[in-house]
Amino acid sequence: YPRFRLDDPSGGPQNVPPPRASARFPDAPPSVGREPAPRASARFPDAPPVVGGGAASRPGTSPAAPAAPRAGAVPDAATARGPGAPAEIPSETTRRLRPVPAEPGDAGSRPDPALSWSAPAAPGDGRPRVSFARPEGYDGLARPRPLGGRLRPQALAAAVCLVLGVGLLTGAVTGSWLAGDSGDGGAGGAFAEAGDLWHSVPVDQLFPPTVNGQGAGPGGADRTWTRVAVAPDADCAAAFDRLLAKVLDPVGCRRLLRATYTDATRSHVTTVGMLFTKADAAAMTSLSKRFETEGLGGRDDLMPLPYAAEDTAAAGFGARQRASWTVSVLTDAPVVVYAVSGWADARTVDDPQPAGEAMESGATSAPAQAGLGHEAKGLADRVERALRKNVGPATEHPS
Repeated sequence: YPRFRLDDPSGGPQNVPPPRASARFPDAPPSVGREPAPRASARFPDAPPVVGGGAASRPGTSPAAPAAPRAGAVPDAATARGPGAPAEIPSETTRRLRPVPAEPGDAGSRPDPALSWSAPAAPGDGRPRVSFARPEGYDGLARPRPLGGRLRPQALAAAVCLVLGVGLLTGAVTGSWLAGDSGDGGAGGAFAEAGDLWHSVPVDQLFPPTVNGQGAGPGGADRTWTRVAVAPDADCAAAFDRLLAKVLDPVGCRRLLRATYTDATRSHVTTVGMLFTKADAAAMTSLSKRFETEGLGGRDDLMPLPYAAEDTAAAGFGARQRASWTVSVLTDAPVVVYAVSGWADARTVDDPQPAGEAMESGATSAPAQAGLGHEAKGLADRVERALRKNVGPATEHPS
């Protein structure tokens, strides 16, 4: 239909080209990938081809010069390419997104199980497979379960170890009982055996003829003692002063062994004695504690008596010649070991001193200056060591 411009005073028709097909039908589907629709010239082969469009291209109109483009109008693609350029292939010109119609039967359908992570892999598809472990604290039905159940294997293992340990301990105790070996049987047997050494061990093992005291003298000097007399084994009658005998009475007296030694210069004499008691370990421990707590070993009215043998260097060694002494109550054997020392020239001592005090540094008493405290203590220690070495099977039976 002819169109009229408002600015034309004559109101006559103007040669205005019709809009393009895509402009007339903006909602038409794009032609990408499809056969382009035939243009107007193709639908009417008898009409002259349209070049540039306009009223001259319609039948019954005369050709006219192309109209000048309006200001701000976009030039046609054919015009922009210029004469002789190849025709442009129709392409998608709209940017509107349109929904893709669903295939028949897809409406309301569920997701394809083949696309699930847990779907079994098809042979040879090469796709990686991912699996997830069962979450912590849930069972196979995804129900919460207490996490404390994981400790059951550890608790079971601990119970098994406890049962095994108790079984092993019970077996060991039972085996020890069947073998006649109790927990303290070894110590009790050694204690009883030590009480019989006075008649089962030769005298030379209990009182060696020569005793070496390395470092036993004052200032760490060496000492050597030689045995000059051995008293016959006897009971304890008249063997101690009355007060000392009263202190030793709770443990009893089985046998008393004594020997007297002299030093290398033959200027000092020392008597060593071993009192074999009738007491058990508890009584010996009680007596040892009493000596320690009451300080009985340092009292001069509890000094042991010496053994003086005729025709020896100790012939004049009597009660008034006692200068230093020591008393040791053993707890692992029913034995009391003691030693008392003095001068060999039979000089009397008005102020005797215990061996522990006479051995102290800076002591100025006569027994301390002469080293008589070292004589008593050193010889008693060596005889005590010899006694412990003999605790074992009897080496000689009495005749």
